[in-house]
Amino acid sequence: MEVIGIQTRIMQPPKDDIYALFDESVEEMREKDVLIVSSKIMAIHQGRCISVSEIDKEDLVNQEAEKIFSYYNEACGRNFRLTLKGNTLVSSAGIDESNGNEYYILWPENPVKLCKEIRAYFVQRFSLKNFAVICVDSHSVPLRYGAVGISIGYYGMHPLKKYAGTRDLFDRAFVCETSNKVDMLAGAGTLVMGEGKEQCPLSIIRGGGDIEFVNKDTSKELFVPLEEDIHKPLFEIFP
Repeated sequence: MEVIGIQTRIMQPPKDDIYALFDESVEEMREKDVLIVSSKIMAIHQGRCISVSEIDKEDLVNQEAEKIFSYYNEACGRNFRLTLKGNTLVSSAGIDESNGNEYYILWPENPVKLCKEIRAYFVQRFSLKNFAVICVDSHSVPLRYGAVGISIGYYGMHPLKKYAGTRDLFDRAFVCETSNKVDMLAGAGTLVMGEGKEQCPLSIIRGGGDIEFVNKDTSKELFVPLEEDIHKPLFEIFP
């Protein structure tokens, strides 16, 4: 597998054109590639930016989060809220100030729809058939320092590989084992994109294994109902 980072010019908040960025920066896309796109530049494309002088961040978090847990984390001398947004546990509803040039940058609106539109652009431009787009953001893993990449929207692939019904190396039957391919790809792409001023908001996964490409929305295949989630007790501790 090859992971290719793509450096670009700076996308300028509060609004900039992501397709102009693609025209300037992406010279090649191949059949069965997966494009990883930073949620930040997708949000800037949509104008999902608010001046830090216009609103208090906590008020903005209250506005954007689907659920806010009754807990504050004071890491690095600042308050962070644990929130639920887009079927993802994320700090402060994904609102970010880094690389924002005095703007709060929100999550993109309907990232699945925008991934579909970006996919259509590249399919037409490079005459592709099997191709997927994943929107990624930083995510904190419980009991670990540091951020990893996670998908917050995607289009063009089935997200999971299911092993149920097959057998392991010692002929033991798999019952419910499932591999989350879309978030693995998101993490790999984010590794080369970085978290600072690398200026690399795009990456390409090439030769990513047995990805099943499709031209439809498969996002519901990824999400676990709360009642079935292994992390359900955490939701009950901080209602």
